[in-house]
Amino acid sequence: MVLMNVGKLTCCALTLAGLIRAQGAITVKLEDALARARQYGGQIQTANSAVLQAREDTAQTRAARLPSVNAFNQFIYTQGNGTPSGVFVANDGVHIYNEQAVVHEEVLAFVRHGEMNRALALEAIARAKVEVAARGLNATVIQNYFAIVSAQRKVANLQRSVQEAERFLDITQKLEKGGETAHADVIKAQIDLQQRQRDLKDAQYAIEKSKIALGVLIFPNFSSDFSVVDDLQQPAMLPAIAEAQAQATASSPDIKAASAGLQETGYEVNVAKYGYLPSFGLDFFYGIDANQFAAHTDYPTQATGRSTLPNFEVTGRQNLGYVAQATLNIPVWNWGATRSKIKQAELKRDQAQLDLSLTQRNLQASLAAAYTEAQAAQSQLDSLRSSADLAAESLRLTLLRYQAGEATALEVVDAQNTVNLSRNAQDDGLARYRVALANLQSLMGTL
Repeated sequence: MVLMNVGKLTCCALTLAGLIRAQGAITVKLEDALARARQYGGQIQTANSAVLQAREDTAQTRAARLPSVNAFNQFIYTQGNGTPSGVFVANDGVHIYNEQAVVHEEVLAFVRHGEMNRALALEAIARAKVEVAARGLNATVIQNYFAIVSAQRKVANLQRSVQEAERFLDITQKLEKGGETAHADVIKAQIDLQQRQRDLKDAQYAIEKSKIALGVLIFPNFSSDFSVVDDLQQPAMLPAIAEAQAQATASSPDIKAASAGLQETGYEVNVAKYGYLPSFGLDFFYGIDANQFAAHTDYPTQATGRSTLPNFEVTGRQNLGYVAQATLNIPVWNWGATRSKIKQAELKRDQAQLDLSLTQRNLQASLAAAYTEAQAAQSQLDSLRSSADLAAESLRLTLLRYQAGEATALEVVDAQNTVNLSRNAQDDGLARYRVALANLQSLMGTL
């Protein structure tokens, strides 16, 4: 009866694992997972939005250098007092209409490139930060991806462990019937089998939890209905350290962002220095500035257009026309505000230089750590594989000794635990190496 229940439980466990695999409508490789995360990851979308905003800033800065056209519309009413100008003598009449097209151009904007260069540098920073966010997301995706692979391998190991426990239970029951062993050994085998069945269920749940963690990152709508490719048995080789350093330095988005930040602060200094320079503006007005809203005044009006002069009148006046003006503003004194802005910009530039140096050192440290981790994991693979083989052989020999009456049930259970731990350790070692290698490749920009 016990053996029958054990068989049913094992069958159910295997069926559940089969259903999990069968339901995986999508098979995802690591490269696919990384690409999907770039497409659907919230961090990437936020960074892309920052790029679009920076691009609009560049467009606005470019437009600010070009002539602008505005329509000026104004009506001024002045209280009358019996004179042509009304109460306010500065006005030309009781009613004043201004309808003009105004063209304005800041001439020196064509030779001042600081604002445009600064906008372009900020756009470059935003683009680099997209890759920075992608690299950060890569690490999470890599961990979650191989967590699924590792959990799947643990399920496979536990399934083998359950089968071995079932076999041991069958052996103890047969030996008990033949009077060759005590019932205590059967109980011990049953307890061991039940524990391994519970471990198998926990491992199956671990697969689902890992899929949930990865599914949030790689699908637009949450889904855990997918499977991943287990390629731990074909690990890639480590690149040479010099090659890794060269590629990491050339492709690092952190260094690109820091370099662009240094350029941006340099342009910020130039923009601040513009405060010492004059501004030269040209304005062209075309329209009317008259006491009647018309191209020609249809009643007698002053010939001079000034109410304070003798009232020489003409029968009509042309109102529609143009005027141009040039304005030169020369800064003289502003209590050191321009000097303070320049000093502030220079301090930002110095800080950006420090940030770039720190980013370069951090990259070298991260690369060295990732390379050392990959080397350490790779160096242990052969040893872990050998340990797993030795543990399997030890279990086989211990079972033979138990059947010959030379070993105890505790020794068999201990050998089963050892072989399960060794298998898991080997798979963890393979996963550790692949994670370290993937992180190294991400730093190098090849993944």
